[in-house]
Amino acid sequence: MKTIVSILITLVSVVSVAGQKELNTLRAEGYEALYNLDYEGARKRFKKMMEIAPEHPAGAQCYASSLWLQHLNEGWERKSTLYSTDAKEKTKVDRREAEEFRSWTRRAKTLSEARLRQNPRDVEALYFLGAAEGLEAAFAGGAERKFMAALRSGSSAVDHHREVLTLSPQFRDAELTIGLQNYIIGSLPLPAKVLAGTMGVRGSKKRGLAALERVAIEGQWARDVARILLIDLYKREKRWNDAIKLARELSEKYPRNYLLKLQMADALASQIVTLRKAKAPTSAEEKQLMNIFTSLSRDKSLNRSTSELVQHRWTITRQQLEQQ
Repeated sequence: MKTIVSILITLVSVVSVAGQKELNTLRAEGYEALYNLDYEGARKRFKKMMEIAPEHPAGAQCYASSLWLQHLNEGWERKSTLYSTDAKEKTKVDRREAEEFRSWTRRAKTLSEARLRQNPRDVEALYFLGAAEGLEAAFAGGAERKFMAALRSGSSAVDHHREVLTLSPQFRDAELTIGLQNYIIGSLPLPAKVLAGTMGVRGSKKRGLAALERVAIEGQWARDVARILLIDLYKREKRWNDAIKLARELSEKYPRNYLLKLQMADALASQIVTLRKAKAPTSAEEKQLMNIFTSLSRDKSLNRSTSELVQHRWTITRQQLEQQ
């Protein structure tokens, strides 16, 4: 009898390991498609994840991530100002789009909470619960401009991810939400910082950047998310070389993502302006900038609206440089 039980336990373990391996493969393939702007290809894999592991929150959380990233990248007005620090106006969020996004984050949270009722120390469940809440915070603040709702969801995400790190200190992906909140709160003007402090939320730009840099180097699934975030944060900090380096590395890894090339071009243009003010040579940077826009202009895989976006960004960049 003991032998039979042992065999059954072994078989269940093998199936579990095999299922986890397939889940990881689909997750990796889905994110590769997503970062290459193949949203449908990504969602096809995320749906497959839900088919093979319907009780696991990973598929639903990944699906919600794909909707959020697509919202950021699509639409002429959003794309033409996405990587510009001058962007002030945001397009109105489509109600059906918001409802679909929330349905997936709710599903990810529900599945995570169900696992936590069985085992409150389930590290994976805690992570995905916090990740879903982090997405809700990003959507509330970035798309809907509901900052108090974003602060509440973001704080809950951070609490859950701190718990993850208490249980598993090397679970580096959990530092993403913590680092991002630290940076955001640390960047607020003093009155807003004081208000956040009354809610028990404090931050530091230095600690936030350090946490995101750790995820970018040591993270597993969140590594490239952290690197994408760092490109924009490095630009805000006027760390042009760091922003250019990350954008170049990611654009080589995800060659179909033209937005990464525009990120690199934006950082190069700002670097050129800074160098000119310092009376330093800029020929190498100008050559790199020209090569990026020339390459994008000749890319036959880009559709018409994307080609128009490239020309729009090139016009804005030339105007920026001509003013110097």
